[in-house]
Amino acid sequence: MVLAVKPATDTIPIVMTNPGDPVAIGVVASLARPGGNITGLTSFSTDLSGKRLEVLKEAVPKLSRVAVLWNPAESGNVRNFKETEDAAQSLGLKLLSLGLRTPNDLDNALQSSIRDRAGALIIIRSPAYTTIGEKIVDFAGKNRLATMFPEKETVEAGGLMSYAPNIADNFRRAATYVDKILKGAKPADLPVERPMKFEFVINLKTAKQIGLTIPPNVLARADKVIR
Repeated sequence: MVLAVKPATDTIPIVMTNPGDPVAIGVVASLARPGGNITGLTSFSTDLSGKRLEVLKEAVPKLSRVAVLWNPAESGNVRNFKETEDAAQSLGLKLLSLGLRTPNDLDNALQSSIRDRAGALIIIRSPAYTTIGEKIVDFAGKNRLATMFPEKETVEAGGLMSYAPNIADNFRRAATYVDKILKGAKPADLPVERPMKFEFVINLKTAKQIGLTIPPNVLARADKVIR
């Protein structure tokens, strides 16, 4: 959304709430000093990719090979994939890279995950493919693959798990930016904040469908369990 309104004005203050990496997409100069008329909050967190893989491994203890759907053309995705690689090494997991530049690449990428005997899929968010969640959910269900998504909505639609920033909390925190700007602060001087609260969502219906029993200690940490 912020990319859509940015060209409209460079003077009216804009408070964003949920872009993936505002520096990478050219919305602000830096998180510490935005430098223009845009500030607010981002859903980007430096350790989020590693945490998703860690949670996935706990939920699927016998997991050894994980496929990652990501967009090599996006700098934010490149950074997230590198963090996932580092986490995979520390967890003793084999990571399978499935580069996905457009939705048209999806079918080949998913078939590669089966050929390479992946036991799970992790999806790294990309604006280039925001409408493929349903296809991934359907494929994973048919092939009994565990999935980790970057948003809870896809889990509510049949994905297995998500670990993501709490968007509602970001919206609440955005109100403090509006208040400061109305009192005279300049967006250029208000640092962009990273998420502070996160949500872990598990779909037990999907777990049953793919023959997976989620360990009790993992279930106990979930913020929402879909039964």
